[in-house]
Amino acid sequence: MTQTDLDPNLPGRGLDYERMPGHWLLAQLGKRVLRPGGLELTRHMLEALDIQATDHVIEFAPGLGVTARETLERNPLSYTGVERDEAAAKQVNNYLDGPGRNCLVGRAEDTGLPEASATVVYGEAMLSMQTPGHKESIVKEAARLLQSGGRYGIHELSLQPDDLDEERKSEINKKLSDAIHVGARPLTPTEWKDLLEQCGFQVATQESAPMHLLEPARFVKDEGLPRTLRFLFKVATTPAARRRILKMRSVFRQYASNLGAITLIAVKK
Repeated sequence: MTQTDLDPNLPGRGLDYERMPGHWLLAQLGKRVLRPGGLELTRHMLEALDIQATDHVIEFAPGLGVTARETLERNPLSYTGVERDEAAAKQVNNYLDGPGRNCLVGRAEDTGLPEASATVVYGEAMLSMQTPGHKESIVKEAARLLQSGGRYGIHELSLQPDDLDEERKSEINKKLSDAIHVGARPLTPTEWKDLLEQCGFQVATQESAPMHLLEPARFVKDEGLPRTLRFLFKVATTPAARRRILKMRSVFRQYASNLGAITLIAVKK
């Protein structure tokens, strides 16, 4: 696999392997599940959100649309994705059929969608990469979009334990950012909960999982054996991509005791 083999229909086109954000590098190599807690934690989130046929659902940053497909199996009354990357939005729209299903190109902190137009909002693996101010803006936008009593779900990276010292947090954030080429600013479970509560939500449920994104057992569980083997072949035959993947996995393993994945479901007060 060479640089010219990049899929122009996937995010990351136009960038070389050394500069591409880690999640889009994984996508270009064939990985589809890009959430820190894998499909298992995504499904925990969807179960807790309890999406029904009467729900109006908004998803922030659907990426390649893996969770969108799971959501649509629940047949909500409407589904709207808000995706910043045009190529990713196009991928998601390829999955969407019928009225009340679309994916817009836009920003989660300023969607332009009507106030109180949703009963369910969720986003995965995107708040962790935002500054504190952007985190707050996105959560407040979720609150604006939701009707009273609406449910908001997040699935993010987390730091642990709750009393992790600031020096260690800074070290982890720097190493993560250097490895994935995206600013990484995950929070502890209590900090995630506090963020939601400060923006007008009451946390109802919380689940966690190890951050095993690049560990073999999780990889096969999320992607299946055939896709895993194709991914490994591409990594083995692409030296620049292989260096990036090994660096990411090394950082994940180095800080395994302090890195996790978390999902929280909160209700708008």
